[in-house]
Amino acid sequence: MAAGAIGNRTGTAVPAWRAALLRWLRRIGAAVLLILLAIGLTLWWAARWAPSRDQYPWQGATIDARNGQVQWGSVKAAGADFAYIVATDGAARVDPMFARNIRAAREVGVQTGAIHRYDLCRLATDQAANFIRHVPRRADTLPAAVWLDYNDRCPDRPTRALLLSELATFLAQIEAHMGKPSMVAPSPAFEADYQVTRGIARTAWLRRDFFAPDYGAHPWAMWQANDYMRISGADGTIGWNVVRPDGDIK
Repeated sequence: MAAGAIGNRTGTAVPAWRAALLRWLRRIGAAVLLILLAIGLTLWWAARWAPSRDQYPWQGATIDARNGQVQWGSVKAAGADFAYIVATDGAARVDPMFARNIRAAREVGVQTGAIHRYDLCRLATDQAANFIRHVPRRADTLPAAVWLDYNDRCPDRPTRALLLSELATFLAQIEAHMGKPSMVAPSPAFEADYQVTRGIARTAWLRRDFFAPDYGAHPWAMWQANDYMRISGADGTIGWNVVRPDGDIK
């Protein structure tokens, strides 16, 4: 046998460099498989994780049209005591599944609240008119939630003073319609820029996956704890929320 070569099972000489390369490739392949397995297990865990019911007895879902034809009986069976359902967006957009979702959720006994996605590029009065037009007033509904985040449709950034003034106008108008105070739901980036919870005296719904939020000027009443949750009865992922035991969102 030639120097620098080893035999294989057929007796044919295999160069040492090739044998070393094969061993290296096998190790790389094994490492890749382990990484893929770890990613798969992480995604499986993330799709099912929710905070403890012992600590947060009242829990629920965030639902919009991306979740398809929601089977609300299955959502309730999955543990949703309540649901916040996207209703309106800006001055003209309406979630096409809102009316169906709000009706079907109530039919199976899931308490509901409506979400408005606030648009920095639209007047508060126009946005309030859109919300009032599509969200009926009911005594048993949860407080409306104003979702505050950035989006690609609106690259403009108003001053904090202007934003707070417009937001106060919007809240006053929808609260007169709904008959109760609303919640504000700023993302971490939005809150960092505008400090909404410091400037607007409303209950806060904050967001942070898997760890309790540590932003905001005062303790949150509701926490969106998992934006990767998957449950029976809804397509894709949903937001999963918990209410602080001493939080008032009713």
